[in-house]
Amino acid sequence: STRFRSCRSVLPALAVVLIQAAWVSAEDGGGGGGMEELATEKEAEESHRQDSVSLLTFILLLTLTILTIWLFKHRRVRFLHETGLAMIYGLLVGVILRYGIPSTSYHNKTPPSCSLKEGPVSTLLLNVSGKFFEYTLKGEINSREIHNVEQNDMLRKVTFDPEVFFNILLPPIIFHAGYSLKKRHFFRNLGSILTYAFLGTAISCFVIGNLMYGVVKLMQVVGQLTDKFYYTDCLFFGAIISATDPVTVLAIFNELHADVDLYALLFGESVMNDAVAIVLSSSIVAYQPAGVNTHTFDASAFFKSVGIFLGIFSGSFAMGAVTGVVTALISFQYILHCFPLLETALFFLMSWSTFLLAEACGFTGVVAVLFCGITQAHYTYNNLSEESTKRTKQLFEVLHFLAENFIFSYMGLALFTFQNHVFSPIFIVGAFIAIFIGRASNIYPLSFLLNLGRRHKIGGNFQHMMMFAGLRGAMAFALAIRDTATYARQMMFTTTLLIVFFTVWVFGGGTTPMLSWLHISQQEGQSKTKQESAWLFRLWYTFDHNYLKPILTHSGPPLTTTLPVCCGPLAHCLTSPQAYENSEQLRDADSDLILTDGDLTLTYGDTAITANGASSSSGPKGLNGKRNGSTSEEALERELDTREQELLSRGTRLVFPIEDHA
Repeated sequence: STRFRSCRSVLPALAVVLIQAAWVSAEDGGGGGGMEELATEKEAEESHRQDSVSLLTFILLLTLTILTIWLFKHRRVRFLHETGLAMIYGLLVGVILRYGIPSTSYHNKTPPSCSLKEGPVSTLLLNVSGKFFEYTLKGEINSREIHNVEQNDMLRKVTFDPEVFFNILLPPIIFHAGYSLKKRHFFRNLGSILTYAFLGTAISCFVIGNLMYGVVKLMQVVGQLTDKFYYTDCLFFGAIISATDPVTVLAIFNELHADVDLYALLFGESVMNDAVAIVLSSSIVAYQPAGVNTHTFDASAFFKSVGIFLGIFSGSFAMGAVTGVVTALISFQYILHCFPLLETALFFLMSWSTFLLAEACGFTGVVAVLFCGITQAHYTYNNLSEESTKRTKQLFEVLHFLAENFIFSYMGLALFTFQNHVFSPIFIVGAFIAIFIGRASNIYPLSFLLNLGRRHKIGGNFQHMMMFAGLRGAMAFALAIRDTATYARQMMFTTTLLIVFFTVWVFGGGTTPMLSWLHISQQEGQSKTKQESAWLFRLWYTFDHNYLKPILTHSGPPLTTTLPVCCGPLAHCLTSPQAYENSEQLRDADSDLILTDGDLTLTYGDTAITANGASSSSGPKGLNGKRNGSTSEEALERELDTREQELLSRGTRLVFPIEDHA
């Protein structure tokens, strides 16, 4: 230590690397400048080579996964999904990196060390013989492997910064979920989806959290708990593990053309509850009671956390919707229609920047980019050129596929390359039991309550399938790996990893037999889906179709026909000329979303289309939405989807019946 002129704060976990480097520098003195530069260049070159090998490893993993997926699809193999396959390949590579490469000792010497009272720091500045050296924190080294620094460094090379998952890999996955949303079936089950996503996730979080707190107390009694594990940690674990990701089940649903209602419920719940889970986990972290003991219950801190949850979610929702509207207004001007490449690039950057903007403002990027994707699909997509519409859908589909499989490959790799795993059999078994109880407490009671108000009930077989399909995936993993600094968080990460493996392999592989056993078919869903829609969306659709669509897109009725007469100049200014020229405005892609068992009459100019597919002309007094005989919702959907209507461009009015004829 006498060779150091000053060393005020040294991170004990980095003592091996830091002191050795400082020792060599001090021995060289002033005459070793050339050797130091040469060593630095060689080290930088070696680091660059290792980084390239790490990225190449993941690219080869993805390539192998894609080729195997093709083979599985060709052979019609459904017992293992592509995500489970990616995890297996990641596990194999992790085993090779962990145990297949021989360990190398640290120059066969006992490394010098020093003990300082200062805690861990992210950046360390050393003053050695008048030269300043800056070191950054790489991570804690296992005390049992203190002599294998080179191998530890190699394992860290394939360990990505958790922010990479949040800022690079998650945005395309979440955006694609919103952008490719099947609005017809989603909005018909909107009330049920929101109930499962918000209330169900909260129930699951608190059920799992309280059960795991009992497990922690049991571990404490039997002497299996070696560090602190608070009640808030249990709630945090309940929040992150409540994020479902039934990607395997949904992919099989697509291939088998399974029930569309069930698909909408599962997909909608998974998309929304990811957003709820991340905001809920942030609110739990923000829970800080006043006083000495910060882990006791405090009413004011609890309501503050609830306020934070509502504020973050609503702010993120508003930011995502506003960004989508801004993009729609830009594309509305047709300024980039002649340059599809620029149009696609702008769309891509505006969409991605939504996530980063929300995170920079203290909101949640996952929620923001989700609702940005929904808004973009509803408005901006209609303003893009034909070539750009194809490019954007294909671009985000490819990014979603690569990012998702990359994350699942990394999960398999992390099981062997992550150096701070905490395996606790009691905690792991307790977590499996808790998530099943939490899922059951979510699905069955809420389904019973929803069926009290639903005309078409969520059947018992649907409920059993939703219970079975509650897989954990990318979101739970990303939330768990984001913070692994403490003993409790390390145990949560290890357990989350094992839960994801089990649910993807076992439940994902058992989806096809479960569908057959529960007698869930395509025909059952088709007969029901055409008859139910959320009343909230019916109210929203009228406002959106008459006012927002004409402002943000070139479809919908001209504002001159929907706004009051006194707003005539403003209506002429805001209405696109294409709105007057569009001869198929009635064929709105969302018009079938508002249908109920009652009749709906669309009155356009002097022509009224009723649900039985007939059209009748009338004078001014005929625009009263009166029914034309018996109605059939299926006939109206066929009318809206297949027949070409030659109608006058005079505006659209939606007339709902007062009586319910179901």
